[in-house]
Amino acid sequence: MIPEAPPGIGRGGRAALTALAFAVTSLVIYALFSSGFGRPRPAPVEGPVMVGATVAEPTLAVVSDDLWLTYLPAGLERSGGGAVEPKGAWARFGSGGRFVEAQVEPAADWAGYARRTALLDARPITVRGRAAVVGRHPDGGRMIVWLERVGTGAWIRVSDPLGGELVAIAASVKSPVGD
Repeated sequence: MIPEAPPGIGRGGRAALTALAFAVTSLVIYALFSSGFGRPRPAPVEGPVMVGATVAEPTLAVVSDDLWLTYLPAGLERSGGGAVEPKGAWARFGSGGRFVEAQVEPAADWAGYARRTALLDARPITVRGRAAVVGRHPDGGRMIVWLERVGTGAWIRVSDPLGGELVAIAASVKSPVGD
């Protein structure tokens, strides 16, 4: 039931009460949104972090201007990288027979990009909410492929000893657009 205005209040009084109710409601909504109420807060990262069965230090491994990794298994150092024509980039991190390769490259659409990637035992998966394919690379190791955003494909390949870390590495990808 809608509360009625007290008797004897005319249109001006009702308009003032309506304006006051609107102002109070607006203030409450503004206070809720500006307070961050309900937003999950990322846990502060201090020191080593458990990823799978390994302990990893926080990492920032740049693949290109708009794609980087925030997790790499311990002991890997950058051992290569560069531009991919016409507008892409790749990076390789390795040490002692273990490696991680990451590449970002032009891709028109998901179906075409997934088709041109030849993976053995390929199966669909999701990476950070995006459709992806994971499988064995013909030259060895495991690989995951996904469309980072419209027009941009990305893949990560790891050596066999790091196969269990592949999904954690792919989940650590950050990009200023689409994250």
